[in-house]
Amino acid sequence: MITMNDFLSDPQGIKFRDVIRDPRVSFQKVIDFFNDDARRTRLTDSETHHERPALAGVIKEFEAQSFITEFFETNDGHSTQRFRQAVGVLVRLHMQQMGWHTTGKKGSLGTRTKNLPHTTTPGAYRNTSGISKWFSSTERYSME
Repeated sequence: MITMNDFLSDPQGIKFRDVIRDPRVSFQKVIDFFNDDARRTRLTDSETHHERPALAGVIKEFEAQSFITEFFETNDGHSTQRFRQAVGVLVRLHMQQMGWHTTGKKGSLGTRTKNLPHTTTPGAYRNTSGISKWFSSTERYSME
């Protein structure tokens, strides 16, 4: 299990204090979501059995959480980027805790819609295809 202190003790995690303090979404709820044993298992199963990024194993359920849906649908993609990156750090911490290592390669979760540069329309930066509605790519992991 990962705590807020674990996240903030990580050299990358500490850089996301702004996300933790963001009143638009509770990062503690995100931590609680990923601390579920069945979800942690699905993170590893996604890499092992489906040859997909770890986050793919829980992304549908994660994005179905009402607080996540509301956050992405009411804010533009530029202002949610740091949150998406912080989720990636949290997934890495879980995977490392379970003995996995980063590969330095990204795996696809979806393909973004085409938008004009600097579009600020809330919810405009969603995916048109793929398993995820809001995340386009994420780290791949290996046991080796």
